[in-house]
Formats: sequence, C-alpha cells, structure tokens
Amino acid sequence: MKQFLLKALFGKGAPGARMALYRLREAFGDFSRSRRYRWSDSFLMGKRNAHAGETCVIVGNGPSLNQTDTALLQGKYSFGMNRIYIGLDDLGFTPAFYVCVNQLVIEQCWEDIRELPMPKFISSNAGVRSRDETDAVFLRTREAASHRDCGSFFSCNPIAGVWEGATVTYVAMQLAYWMGFQKVILIGVDHSFTTKGKPHTAIVSEGDDPDHFSGGYFGKGFKWQLPDLDTSEVAYQMADLSFRAVGRDIVDCTVGGKCPVFRKGDFGEELS
Repeated sequence: MKQFLLKALFGKGAPGARMALYRLREAFGDFSRSRRYRWSDSFLMGKRNAHAGETCVIVGNGPSLNQTDTALLQGKYSFGMNRIYIGLDDLGFTPAFYVCVNQLVIEQCWEDIRELPMPKFISSNAGVRSRDETDAVFLRTREAASHRDCGSFFSCNPIAGVWEGATVTYVAMQLAYWMGFQKVILIGVDHSFTTKGKPHTAIVSEGDDPDHFSGGYFGKGFKWQLPDLDTSEVAYQMADLSFRAVGRDIVDCTVGGKCPVFRKGDFGEELS
C-alpha cells in the first residue's frame, strides 16, 4: 500500500503532490461522511414530488412577520428557518420543515435546533460529524462570496447539492421545488436591513436586534453575518425563472417587502 501511494503521488505521470493529496483527502473525506449522506439522500428521495400541485409558505424572519396573520399557517405546509423557533408560541404555528445552513447559527444554536420535532435540513458544512448526533437531513451546500462566483446555480436536485445564494430562503426554495410544490408563498422576507456593513462580515450584536421579528433573534452577544442583498437577488431571479419555466409560481406576500424579484400578492388571498 505504501509503495502504491508513493507511486501515485510522485511517480512518472503522477499529478502534482499537492493536487494528489487534495484528491485523496477529498475521497476519504466523502467516504467518512457516507453514512450520514446515505440516510439524508434516502430521505430526500422520498420527498421528491411528494407535494406536487400543493402550496407551501416560506416564512422569513423579518420584522414584518409581526404584521402578518401567521395563524393562517396552522395546518398548512410551511418552511421555518434559522431562529424562527424562538417565536413559534407567539406566532401561533408550527413549520412542517426547518432549514438552517449558516454555520454561525448552527454552532451557537445547535442544542435548540437538534430538539426541533419537524424534519430539519442543515448544511453538511456545519460541525455536526455523525448521524448519531441528530436526525437532521444533511445538505451538500455551496457558499459563494458573491453572485460573481461562477458556482452560482439553482438546484433542481438537492441530493446533488444546493447553492446557498447568500440566504437560507433560497435553500428553502430549492427544497420546495424538489418536493413539487406548485405555489410558494413568501412572508417575512423583508429584504431590508438597518444594520449596514460589508456583506458576509461577521459581527457581534451589541443590543436588541432591529432586523428580525424579535429583538432577541440575534440579540446582544450573538455572532452573525451581515447580509448580501445583491447576491440574494441574483439567487431569487434564478429561483423565479426555474419555477416559471415549469409553470409553477413564487409569490411575495411580505408586508412592505423590498424584494423586487417576485410578483406581489395578498397573503390571505394567495393561501386560500
């Protein structure tokens, strides 16, 4: 085995040592994660077109959620994201699915996330190393520093991977597409932040959070990343085109929402 590896790494016609080591690490890394991926892929396959023709709601966490009749969500298919769980009692509904791909959120909130009762979709990039640690579904997610990154895409098959698009909302859209939902309604996707700075910069909150439905969402001492609204809009355009290409629809019912991509609608009317 030793001679084989030496020949593969340094022998005639072999790739450069750095590239060879990278490929070996990649191969063995995938093998070590195969158990959790196997279960996750099986779960995802079972959800393929499971909700064809139905309507779902992707619930953002913006302040406008407090102006939205979230009681209408009870008994409906919905996606909750990130720290939505801190407000579920007041909001009066329980999401059918939960999505979180931001590593800072997962790292700081893992004990809460792992206890959520609904199916949970989390990034495989997070520090959760074993299927024994969680019943969550692992997603192969790809980050991008900006929309200029050539790796940006809309995934019609999350088993192969999804692009994060600088917002967990975009990941939820890709999952909704895979599940076959005919109409996706957005609420609480304000697409507007009072906290300013360079996108993706990690900061620590110094007080109450003004940019989400609760001041304690990213409250004092919580580490989070500043938004990248430009990249999010590019991702949303990909989602809109992908849904419309197959005769399906994403409609933005966010109260006072600033996202310019999707057609606008009234939440109650679109849900009925």
